Amino acid sequence: MTPSPRLPRRAFLRGSALAGAAVAFPAVVRAAAPNATVQVAVVGVNGRGYANLHSAASHPALRYVGFCDVDRASFARADADHPGTRHWTDYRDLLRDLGDRLDAVIVATPDHMHAPVAVAAMALGKHVYCEKPLAHTAWECRQMRLWAEQKGVVTQMGNQIHSSVEYRLATRLLREGAIGKVKEVHSWVGVAGNERTCLLEPPVETAPVPAGLDWDRWLGAAPARPYSPGIYHPFAWRDWQDFGGGALGDFGCHILDPVFTGLGLTAPTSVIAENTGVNRHIWPTSQTIRYVFPGTEFTAGPTLPVTWTDGGLRPERKLAQVPPAIELPRSGSVFFGEKGNMVLPHVGGPRLYPEENFPGFAYPKDVKAVHHHHSWIDAIRSGGRTSGGFHYAAFLAETVQLGNIATRLSRRQTITRGNRKIDAKAGTLHWDSAAFRFRDQPAADALLTKAYRPDWAVPAA
Repeated sequence: MTPSPRLPRRAFLRGSALAGAAVAFPAVVRAAAPNATVQVAVVGVNGRGYANLHSAASHPALRYVGFCDVDRASFARADADHPGTRHWTDYRDLLRDLGDRLDAVIVATPDHMHAPVAVAAMALGKHVYCEKPLAHTAWECRQMRLWAEQKGVVTQMGNQIHSSVEYRLATRLLREGAIGKVKEVHSWVGVAGNERTCLLEPPVETAPVPAGLDWDRWLGAAPARPYSPGIYHPFAWRDWQDFGGGALGDFGCHILDPVFTGLGLTAPTSVIAENTGVNRHIWPTSQTIRYVFPGTEFTAGPTLPVTWTDGGLRPERKLAQVPPAIELPRSGSVFFGEKGNMVLPHVGGPRLYPEENFPGFAYPKDVKAVHHHHSWIDAIRSGGRTSGGFHYAAFLAETVQLGNIATRLSRRQTITRGNRKIDAKAGTLHWDSAAFRFRDQPAADALLTKAYRPDWAVPAA
């Protein structure tokens, strides 16, 4: 079930005609001339937003023409670097006012506003760079890919480590069969799903909204609630299901990226979750999510198990066959292959174990990093596409959100893992990606999307 394609205010910036044209005519990437300036706006200029705009600004063909943020205090650093850039507090006003003077948009809001902003920009033919995890629900991830395809725009997800030398090297080793075909993968992150606030329920206390913060626009598509200092804005929103995706939403599109890229994965066929307990509001402190994917040319069998853990849970060191003096990284992946295993830290160089299986192994020296933001600008100018575009990233992000659906549907049951008791277990969810539904599991289907506040809905492609 998908939400009604209700248009946001001002008739979705008169974008309905453009959306109709996208259906009637094939998508063609609108390339700039090779020496043309790419005029870019940034929506969300604090935190990752500032990191993105600072990194992208080193491209000589980029020019900033607009900054948008619901908190006026966030403009200071961006203004210091790029004085004179116009300000907005509503992205819809920015898109309307800049019109054809705008080529591309960087989206770095909290997760719940990624899709509203990105789809509004793509519907008007703007190229989009969007922070991970791309969107807040599986349905939004699907729509992001479909809108990009319809409008022929150049896209990139903001999992910048996709372009790092470490992950590019790991991907090459996997594809060249350094450890043989892969039988199984374990991936994990050391952070917990609700470690920023450590709350179980939204606070009942209210406080005055700080001067310069438009709280209603910060809430955007999410359910209304009172402002509470330090609980949501500017950084603790990841703990809350209405705004973020917990540890998996935060890090899944980073750590699972070389799993997808290296092994050619798209959509899982099933997912099951165990966790420390979850309610309507917050993500669990730790969890284990087990995916099963169809096998590919890089895997050892017809299916590939991929296990995700967070909140301090990780595989036993001896399973990876690392030397006694070496600990597994706090965050990363282990790829179990026919010839041995590859340990890939987040972020660090891959290593092959057990060492006796790889005597004299020479790690390639010709693998180089790619500038993640520059590759997006270069693709806009040339009419090409990035390796991390929504054609790829949406499947990765969708998989992350399927894991969060399994987490939210987990049934309480005490189990023991080592010396840790985990107080939940989920039933297996069987996923049909082509039909965009779970098989005979309507409760799970209901969580593929969400209700939007009036005027903030994401229109279907």
